[in-house]
Amino acid sequence: MVLKVAPNQLTLELEPGIAERFGSLREAVATGVYQRGLKRCAIDLDLAPSNLSVQLSEDPSRHFSVDSLERYIETTGDKTPIEYLIARFYGPKQQTAELAEIRKQFALLQRAMKNAGVA
Repeated sequence: MVLKVAPNQLTLELEPGIAERFGSLREAVATGVYQRGLKRCAIDLDLAPSNLSVQLSEDPSRHFSVDSLERYIETTGDKTPIEYLIARFYGPKQQTAELAEIRKQFALLQRAMKNAGVA
């Protein structure tokens, strides 16, 4: 979320969250692997780069295992897959509560600005 404040205007710009950036957990992991380097991650996961590439693709014959996911997070420190899962399965309720709080605070701010003669 980005707040931009102009003299008499407050603009809220909500940026897409992690659940919107990635279409799936596999995509979140694949992005991290390719950013860090396929060969380096393959070595960390004890896989051939070509096998890792196929596992991260949409090839239905080979899948990236849960054990590989755990090892990937452990060796790279990349928490993006965990954050994706939290946003995907926990996020909507949390986001609703946060947006309600933002609306409440914005209404209080508007009242305070009006009382101060700024709005």
